[in-house]
Amino acid sequence: MSTAEDYDKLSKEEREARDKADREREAAEQAALPYKWRQELGEVDFVVPVPKGTRGRDLNIVLHKKKLSVGFKGKEPIMAGELCKEIKVEDSTWTLEDQEAVHVHLEKINKQQWWENVLTHHPKIDTTKIQPENSKLSDLDGETRGMVEKMMFDNQQKQMGKPTSDELKKMEALKKFQEQHPELDFSNAKIS
Repeated sequence: MSTAEDYDKLSKEEREARDKADREREAAEQAALPYKWRQELGEVDFVVPVPKGTRGRDLNIVLHKKKLSVGFKGKEPIMAGELCKEIKVEDSTWTLEDQEAVHVHLEKINKQQWWENVLTHHPKIDTTKIQPENSKLSDLDGETRGMVEKMMFDNQQKQMGKPTSDELKKMEALKKFQEQHPELDFSNAKIS
């Protein structure tokens, strides 16, 4: 059973059992990777353990828009391949922490999309089950904040049976048009 339609046919208990089995399988697949990773909408961070005493000059780390490689100079990479999505190379960084872990920070180009994996050949996670942290409106950039505030206002208006912001704009434009053209008779006009 792999389609959403099949999933919808399951009972609540069957769905819970399937979800639990999927989470366990996903956790085992992720634990087997040579790194641990996490993400937010705008970024991906992962940590690759390296032997204690590793120096930055021993490492060979390559970050490209769509490719990545982490390893030691002159040896096979610990991880290498095509990235799940494109990154902003100039805003992505790596650091060696305590001479035993490489921390890589990747800035996503598309900050509105969850990644299924870091490298395309690695096991995928179910992005539909991601529970993002609550954010404050003040954390958002101006454009996103305006869009969220508009959506919140429109939802509130709909719940009260009042016009949305777009409907209010149309009503205001119609009123202005009527005021500018008093010679026209709108008394029998119907708005659909």
